[in-house]
Amino acid sequence: MMSLPQARRFDWTNLGLRFASALVLVPAVVAAVMIEANWPYLVLVSMGVALLAIEWGGMSAPRAPLRVSAAVAAAVLAALFLTHLQHPVWAWLSILVGAAAAALVARGVAERPADAAFGVIYLAPAAVCLAWLRLTNQGQWWTLMLFLVTWSADIGAFAVGSLLKGPKLWPRFSPNKTWSGFFGGLACASLVGALIAAPSALHITLPNVVMPAFQLNLWAAALIGLAVGLATMAGDLWESALKRRFGVKDSGDLIPGHGGLLDRVDGLMFAVVVMALARLANHWGWGH
Repeated sequence: MMSLPQARRFDWTNLGLRFASALVLVPAVVAAVMIEANWPYLVLVSMGVALLAIEWGGMSAPRAPLRVSAAVAAAVLAALFLTHLQHPVWAWLSILVGAAAAALVARGVAERPADAAFGVIYLAPAAVCLAWLRLTNQGQWWTLMLFLVTWSADIGAFAVGSLLKGPKLWPRFSPNKTWSGFFGGLACASLVGALIAAPSALHITLPNVVMPAFQLNLWAAALIGLAVGLATMAGDLWESALKRRFGVKDSGDLIPGHGGLLDRVDGLMFAVVVMALARLANHWGWGH
């Protein structure tokens, strides 16, 4: 029987590394989102897909990581580019085909070939939603809101949980997360969602330097922030369970203070799907 992981003491060195990493990564992401041209954003997401596929291959098939990584990356990138070319139906169908192909490639070299297929199913929907969201009307605002709400949920959970501590949220898989951090993260996510929509909702005029003001009802924005924050927490817990299943502490060591890229975007992968659903609902008239 596996012993439960022990909670770690607060690591101030790790916090400094996280802050330094954020100083590099956050401006790059925001710039790619806000630039009018779509290609920098597409390049950024494509690079992320490749790195995530490498990490997935290393975790799920340590005997043949490159082979599995290549199969997963090819399948997810195919879905991503089909979305960019505005063929969403083909993109979603390609995920199923790519998952089956990845499992075939992994046969004989991976302990569980189905893990390669699951890698495609896990990574591809997030990639498709990231590409689609940016292409919609006011897609820059919706994508920026996604990242800001996701980051605020993570930061809020970390800060409030570290300060208040209290009962553990799910000690079996993630011994450092607390209920106080959970609710703190949700509150921050909802607040940031509302703040993004506040200028337009309150009829505050902003300089139209980059793009028109975000057109979203204040209460709808707060509710979307709450839902996206909840999805962020769920994605984080899900990845903790996956790492325990594969017997690894981190998905990689790409980002100082965070581990692998998957450790950094685990919540985003769930959050973007929820944000895409919210964008669809808004397109049909909700939240105006």
